[in-house]
Amino acid sequence: MKDNFSNQSDKYLLYRPNYPTELFSFLISQLNDYKTSWDCGTGNGQIAVELAKYFDEIYATDISARQIENSTPKQNVTYSVQPAESTYFADNTFDLITVAQAIHWFDFEKFYIEVKRVAKPKAIIAVIGYGLIKTFDEADAIIADFYFNTLGIFWDAERKYIDENYLTIPFPFQEIETPQFSNELQWDFEHLIGYLGTWSAVKHYTKAKGENPISLIEEKLQQCWGNETRSVRFDILLRVGKVG
Repeated sequence: MKDNFSNQSDKYLLYRPNYPTELFSFLISQLNDYKTSWDCGTGNGQIAVELAKYFDEIYATDISARQIENSTPKQNVTYSVQPAESTYFADNTFDLITVAQAIHWFDFEKFYIEVKRVAKPKAIIAVIGYGLIKTFDEADAIIADFYFNTLGIFWDAERKYIDENYLTIPFPFQEIETPQFSNELQWDFEHLIGYLGTWSAVKHYTKAKGENPISLIEEKLQQCWGNETRSVRFDILLRVGKVG
């Protein structure tokens, strides 16, 4: 599994969007029990911290020790550095398994074998993510051109699964129909630029060319954004299935 996220891991906590409360309410409504949950590829623990409101115990894993170091502490959340495909968890442990904005980096076949091993009977798996940021037309056009054209060749091949809304990932489970969720946030320009700076393709471009590509669009974006706080939206990608 690639680790594109250890560098500047503190920026992920500051600038990456969270997930709407309604999403967690929906997941909980699908469960028979709420004792233990595994948040795989937890990053800084955004999902784990939300699940901690419902579960007795949350186990949150990531391959990045730096991300774990910058995770949000919670009494009933246990963080550890482990690969998604091979953990030390016992068989039949979890009522819910979540993966947020990370499954495209996994070895699908090996990960799903691990999921089926550690899941309890009637457990649920939820694959979660979010697509390209949306705000207002002028800014959206600049960001889309930056995403697809300036950064196009610098995205890892696995990024295609997000562009395809996770609809093309293997998903060998009894699928549950899900509502459409979106995350509405209020951001100033500094937050927008900080978020763009967490993109893995920005890091790849900077390494290859010796300059930060955000400098190519920052002035133009600033002119249309102004000094206002503006609404931004992330449409949530979601696949939910019964493991057993």
